[in-house]
Amino acid sequence: MTHPSYPASASSSIADIERPAKLSDRVYGGIIERILKGEYVEGERLPSELRLAEMNGVSRPVVREALSRLREDGLVHSHRGAGSYVKRRPDRAMLDFAPLESLADMQRCFEFRAALEGESARMAAVNGSSSMVKEIERALQQLEACIEARELGVEADFAFHLAIARATNNRFFSDTLSSLKAQINFGQNLARNLGLRRPDQHLPEVQQEHTRIFIAIHERQPEQACQYMREHIGNSRRRVFEG
Repeated sequence: MTHPSYPASASSSIADIERPAKLSDRVYGGIIERILKGEYVEGERLPSELRLAEMNGVSRPVVREALSRLREDGLVHSHRGAGSYVKRRPDRAMLDFAPLESLADMQRCFEFRAALEGESARMAAVNGSSSMVKEIERALQQLEACIEARELGVEADFAFHLAIARATNNRFFSDTLSSLKAQINFGQNLARNLGLRRPDQHLPEVQQEHTRIFIAIHERQPEQACQYMREHIGNSRRRVFEG
């Protein structure tokens, strides 16, 4: 079989994934908003935990949880005894596409997907029948068509990941992924909307990652498939904040 030589795309509404916002999510989003607006600039020390707690009407443990997530997402860094500092300013265009209180949830969804879909890709390389692998290839080709048409391609993106989950021959992978469709689409929608601002760089990069995953599955390389999928989702998470 000839491998496709791809170079490397709607809208999901946050209303689809409504849930009561955690206090730490609100603090997390509020700090990001201030960074985006330039109120906290790169290299600047954030207010103390006590001050942030007072500003947000929450306890210090809530602030610590928000700061921990911001560190995990590479937006702030901390020095023992010296407080937390802004490490990077995300792409301001995020304000156009995502409610700030949704970002913490979306980042945690990326973490879960890396674990779930890494194993999904590994098992697809072991268990996927030729017809299932062909379905993954068709989804990859549909993504390529979206790129050529400069379309967002959120549904095609999800279809690619779902085809891999189905190729595990274990319905719990595909059922779990389907149950997360609204959350996953929301993250994909944000990443791809940001990507369309530089389509000649972002979308081919994403498609290269998809292609590597497909080739590893087709060639029955389970550990490679797992690694490439985890890298892809990690990169997707990074691209959301780096724009």
